[in-house]
Amino acid sequence: MTDRQEPSLQERYAPEGVCFGCGPANPRGLHIRSIPRGDEVVCEFAPEPFHEAFEGFLNGGIIGTLMDCHMNWTAAWHLMQRDGRERPPTTVTLEFQVHLRRPTPARQGPVTLVARVVEARPDRATVECDLWAAGQRTATGRGTFVAVGPEHAAFGRW
Repeated sequence: MTDRQEPSLQERYAPEGVCFGCGPANPRGLHIRSIPRGDEVVCEFAPEPFHEAFEGFLNGGIIGTLMDCHMNWTAAWHLMQRDGRERPPTTVTLEFQVHLRRPTPARQGPVTLVARVVEARPDRATVECDLWAAGQRTATGRGTFVAVGPEHAAFGRW
């Protein structure tokens, strides 16, 4: 479980971020909160009925957004820690995939995402993620996230 008192990576490094999935400043966003826990980064998300695909179950697109943003922050955190930086590099999604293993209950408490870096190169990290709901792993994901420079439109977004 994550502590609501502890600032998330998003709150610490991108408080003005407007990303739909992870931007603290987006009034209509998901406001995911990624919290480092050793070699993993954990996120708890409490779905609302408007996040459902059908009654009681989380929409697959919302699951994809949760995983994309959470894995991206996991990659940025890893690169920051590895390189001894004070702030995470701006990272963007190169590719990601999600495997929806079973319907994800949306009304049985928060869902939990647990992500870890499985491979890293100087400018990128590959991350794997598990989504847990009601005691079951309901989805898995894998993505590669690349640190970008000033020539990229997203540079400096946090």
